[in-house]
Amino acid sequence: MEIRKKPNICPIPIFVISPKPSMALLLAILLFLSGPAAAAVGPATGFKPADDILIDCGSKSSSKTPDGRVFKSDQDTVQYIEAKDDIQVSAPPSDKVASPIYLTARIFREEAIYKFHLTRPGWHWVRLHLLAFPNDKFDLQQATFSVMTEKYVLLHNFKITNNNNDSQAVLQKEYLVNITDAQFSLRFRPMKSSAAFINAIEIVSAPDELISDIGTALFPVNGFSGLSDYAYQSVYRVNVGGPLIVPQNDTLGRTWIPDKEFLKDENMAKDVKTTPSAIKYPPGVTPLIAPQTVYATAAEMADSHTIAPNFNVSWNFPSNPSFNYLIRLHFCDIVSKSLNDLYFNVYINGKTAISGLDLSTVAGDLAAPYYKDIVVNATLMSPELLVQISPMGEDTGTPNAILNGVEVLKMSNSVNSLDGEFGVDGRTTGMGKHGMVATAGFVMMFGAFVGLGAMVYRWKKRPQDWQKRNSFSSWLLPIHAGDSTFMSSKGGSQKSNLYNSTMGLGRSFSLSELQEATKNFEASQIIGVGGFGNVYIATLDDGTKVAVKRGNPQSEQGITEFETEIQMLSKLRHRHLVSLIGYCDENSEMILVYEFMSNGPFRDHLYGKNLAPLTWKQRLEICIGSARGLHYLHTGTAQGIIHRDVKSTNILLDDALVAKVADFGLSKDVEFGQNHVSTAVKGSFGYLDPEYFRRQQLTDKSDVYSFGVVLLEALCARPAINPSLPREQVNLAEWAMQWKRKGMLEKIIDPHLAGTINPESMKKFAEAAEKCLEDYGVDRPSMGDVLWNLEYALQLQEAFTQGKAEETEDGEPLTPASVVPPADTTPITPAPTTTNAAASVSVASKVEENNGAAEVQGVDEHSGTAMFTQFANLNGR
Repeated sequence: MEIRKKPNICPIPIFVISPKPSMALLLAILLFLSGPAAAAVGPATGFKPADDILIDCGSKSSSKTPDGRVFKSDQDTVQYIEAKDDIQVSAPPSDKVASPIYLTARIFREEAIYKFHLTRPGWHWVRLHLLAFPNDKFDLQQATFSVMTEKYVLLHNFKITNNNNDSQAVLQKEYLVNITDAQFSLRFRPMKSSAAFINAIEIVSAPDELISDIGTALFPVNGFSGLSDYAYQSVYRVNVGGPLIVPQNDTLGRTWIPDKEFLKDENMAKDVKTTPSAIKYPPGVTPLIAPQTVYATAAEMADSHTIAPNFNVSWNFPSNPSFNYLIRLHFCDIVSKSLNDLYFNVYINGKTAISGLDLSTVAGDLAAPYYKDIVVNATLMSPELLVQISPMGEDTGTPNAILNGVEVLKMSNSVNSLDGEFGVDGRTTGMGKHGMVATAGFVMMFGAFVGLGAMVYRWKKRPQDWQKRNSFSSWLLPIHAGDSTFMSSKGGSQKSNLYNSTMGLGRSFSLSELQEATKNFEASQIIGVGGFGNVYIATLDDGTKVAVKRGNPQSEQGITEFETEIQMLSKLRHRHLVSLIGYCDENSEMILVYEFMSNGPFRDHLYGKNLAPLTWKQRLEICIGSARGLHYLHTGTAQGIIHRDVKSTNILLDDALVAKVADFGLSKDVEFGQNHVSTAVKGSFGYLDPEYFRRQQLTDKSDVYSFGVVLLEALCARPAINPSLPREQVNLAEWAMQWKRKGMLEKIIDPHLAGTINPESMKKFAEAAEKCLEDYGVDRPSMGDVLWNLEYALQLQEAFTQGKAEETEDGEPLTPASVVPPADTTPITPAPTTTNAAASVSVASKVEENNGAAEVQGVDEHSGTAMFTQFANLNGR
């Protein structure tokens, strides 16, 4: 926690909120000094720490602070320090410095280490007190240094910044570290030709229950485990709607500051309070989390009965967007008169953090404390952290929302640093686990850049006349050099032999053929635009319609995705996956030719295009076909393939509404014997696997999660993300699962399906979707299991439809025959059959731009691959 105080104003450390403290904050401080504020916040239940090490650095005798704590002198703690060169300095007593711990300091011109022997390992507060007071020999305001433990960097090349040019402004940095050894080291390392200094140090035990190992990731909203593996810096600790709470009135000696400085508009909120004695802690919540005085005050909507439905109360907290943050939100319903009358939403940085919060349900009673830990990934951070609350609406009770407290803690990064990109061992956040071989890695990287630079230089210097340009395949695609040969020359145009029949890339088109088929790539023929270039509709000489994907060599993203797609398409053949008609690599072109899919993307038939609605059976068959394609990707090749961008626009439909999975530009191979690929997060919002987002480990279960969202699209006929809807409805997966847990999913299905779905079929389908959307990949089914459940849902629907037909023919009510899965439900997975090279190919491609990445929906009609999962008896299918 970074805390500053002006010694001539307040004897208790105050958080720094802005360079110029607001009048509201100064008023709170003055009230505290005069007595009433402190009186309003009574004594809190104490905590007896196993370790309570307080050192007044540089002092010759112990010091007592205004809050009654005793800091030992240097002489009493000499056993803790190892330093080759340290100097003790002091400042003359001053009425501007309220605490004596800031009148002395230790200065180190070389590295120094404090070593503390702990009574009990576990969570500990580490507090560093700093005041750069004037000194004849050392300018402490110019001191630049780092502070680190054995594992974590706390400060890196730190220098005190004094915005108000006040030499008497003190600074406190507060950290929370989980120490696993009996000894704890604190290392001070001055920058070359500079010095390090410290006025006072605190190493104090914290209760184990203060930090749980489990929290909630913000986006997508899912479980987050491993919180005990991080170190934390306290950045803000705010008593919302209440006064300043000083350390002697907190259960753990913490400072809580008022929230007025952070409110975007004070007129939109009003403070409410009750007596602290009215607060009753429920089982599982201890006063050590926050004292009663925090939960006895809150901010609520200024006028909850007249506000607009989308009204928010907002707090802004300046932050560092390079780090993840743990946000602890404190709630206690002190405004409701009865149970289950207050439902509201909480948002962080515009994302839903908590939807439909009913405090009386989660806490068990009114005036019962409840807190929630939210992890905000750095990718969602900005220079300001925005926390908002808003009511759900009058149909869910009194339209109101409250917040009692906020704690903002910075989390250590991938190299265990809380300040900057360097770890204790010199690794940076970009080096990963192999940072110790940074020098060798740099040499190799430098060599690679030299080679790449030479290649780019030669490309830039190539002849510009299109008749003299070499084939792009000789420089873009050396990936298949082992399968074929190619020629190049400095001058004349030569046809590349890179693509041959063994690569499965189909017919070789001449550039002139495709120019004629696309009307010389006329803009009116464009049916899609992406980072790789454009996609054109074309008509060949024999009247066949095709889609022509023309790559842009100047696009780095496009070249990468183009190369990936070629790698994938050269080894994939399946009825429900995209395939190629052919290619053109003449004159440096990067062109692939697909069949034209007349019915376009699955999404267009669900919403947005005013097309005839699909029946439930048609939707099931499309989902089943897509699942078969994905199942083949995961299991049908020697190396499993993860699609990484499964969504309804990447599922295309042919004339017969047969589904085919398309767009392999983001796909990844899985090495034999591995179960995941460590890679940067890519994909589409609304479909992204939260576990992949958190851990950057891609697995086949990431595709399963995305497919679960597609299943909900098929059922509800709405986008995965729709920002125009009320906040709680923006994310389809979250919204639908809320209704599923209530047992009322039928209330949000596509109205066109009403009265046509067998309830058991929908139940089985919804269960499959719910399992796909589990927080953790290990809890999700394989794509083969998903496929089996979808086939079973279709069988239930067909039995239902057949029963209705028989009832109509006989004129008598007929109960549909019950449909039960066979005793042996093990999916049958025969080896993929060879593809018939002469099979008729009907390829289509439609491209859609999504968040800057091109999604190609192209498919093939090869029918040589056998179906993977079948029932032993498929009567009626």
